[in-house]
Amino acid sequence: YNREGDLLFTVAKDTSGEILKKVKEHSKQINDIQTSVDLTMVITASKDCSSKLFDSTTLDHIKTFKTERPVNSAAISPIMDHVVMGGGQEAMEVTTTSTRIGKFEARFFHAAYEEEFGRVKGHFGPINCVAFHPDGKSYSSGGEDGYTRIHYFDPQYFDFELEA
Repeated sequence: YNREGDLLFTVAKDTSGEILKKVKEHSKQINDIQTSVDLTMVITASKDCSSKLFDSTTLDHIKTFKTERPVNSAAISPIMDHVVMGGGQEAMEVTTTSTRIGKFEARFFHAAYEEEFGRVKGHFGPINCVAFHPDGKSYSSGGEDGYTRIHYFDPQYFDFELEA
């Protein structure tokens, strides 16, 4: 990807590195790209305050998850239809704002319905990275505050169903 938000996938057929398909879905810089555990989908995180889910074979846009703050990282759960996103206001603005206003929560969205269903507080600076554990029973977040946090899900999380 490049700074203009173009999502570029390049497959080299020989030494030329020919671009097979170019997708532009974000209006600002993409900060992170992660794959699903089965490699069928990729999720992006962007400064345009959104995260987008794509089919990894065709690069077709599947879903969009919107927030009011830049998204630095996003991950797809290996066992649930959930995504987690982390971000927050720019690090250089943190000193001029209350941590309550900074929106430094990890945010959970249902992957099919694009609805936010939960937030986890803890960081007192922007979240730079999120990742699910391969067993899906926890996730980790790393923030500008210098902390890496491991969050274990309560049993109720696995019973949760979003009402449509």
